[in-house]
Amino acid sequence: MKKLLNTVYVTTENAALRKDGENLVAEVEGEEKARVPLHMLSAVVTFGPILVSPALIAACAAAHISITLLDRNGRFQARVEGPVSGNVLLRRAQYRASETPEDIVRSLVVGKVSNQRAVLMRALRDYGDEMDAGIRETIGAVVERLARIMRRVELAGENIDSLRGSEGEAANLYFSVFDHLIRSPDAEMRWTGRSRRPPLDPVNAVLSFLYTLLTHDCRSACESVGLDPSVGFLHRDRPGRPSLALDLMEELRPVLVDRLALSLINRRQLRAGDFDRRDGGAVLLTDEARRTVLTAWQERKKEERLHLFLEEKAPLGLVPFLQAQMLARHLRGDLDAYPPWFWK
Repeated sequence: MKKLLNTVYVTTENAALRKDGENLVAEVEGEEKARVPLHMLSAVVTFGPILVSPALIAACAAAHISITLLDRNGRFQARVEGPVSGNVLLRRAQYRASETPEDIVRSLVVGKVSNQRAVLMRALRDYGDEMDAGIRETIGAVVERLARIMRRVELAGENIDSLRGSEGEAANLYFSVFDHLIRSPDAEMRWTGRSRRPPLDPVNAVLSFLYTLLTHDCRSACESVGLDPSVGFLHRDRPGRPSLALDLMEELRPVLVDRLALSLINRRQLRAGDFDRRDGGAVLLTDEARRTVLTAWQERKKEERLHLFLEEKAPLGLVPFLQAQMLARHLRGDLDAYPPWFWK
């Protein structure tokens, strides 16, 4: 269960979590709503004002179960965990590699751009016949430009700033055609560009929420193999930022998050009425819509895909853990390079 990053999400505001024996118990207004054995958990994530008992905090810390507190918008507030275990030699190797990160960053960027390209190609296969010829041509041109960026990154001896520039160029191209992938009949469910803190439209609200969940899983994966989640390669170090977890999620988010967000919108599981608009322009998921997304997220993580490097199928929820293992093996010298995860 732990390797699958089994996580309990608590979204009902003013719910109370307590320990009963060796179980986590969730109550709302004094009524028990759920009971989960602690040995089946790797993490607890709460949204908004949730009461967590001291006894439960102590039990989770002792069992290496992290408790992450997010506000009602999904923004990180705090993380409670017990003693952090880590291999000091592995972490020293990580810190040394962070001084000359070009090779690892190259692999991360190639993986991300390849998976962005795969998302666009999948859309052309699935809906190309229904698209206007001009839109098909526009998406096709972006697919080709992403392929050129990938070849440039793979073959050229770019420095770290150039690699980061290539990653940014690819992201701008990818999101420039993202609106063409949305097939919702609701006029409000359109893409006009990436907005964060706060998201300013429904699509960004879904993406930001899911990116938060993926960051949490990637951080847990880094810690599970003894890596320091705060010291990254692609993302610069910044106090309070899990830079390595953000690195790890870059190659995964086109497939795990962007594809899921598009599916929820295009299948009309999320409609314009599933979002609250706040003063100042912020757009947030309603409580019911958030539960819909969380259910879909957990189901998505159960789907299996072939890991090309390992030549074995694995659940998508296990991929962050596998990639953290691959990175640790590279840092130890067991692998010549970090192998990115490609969606096929």
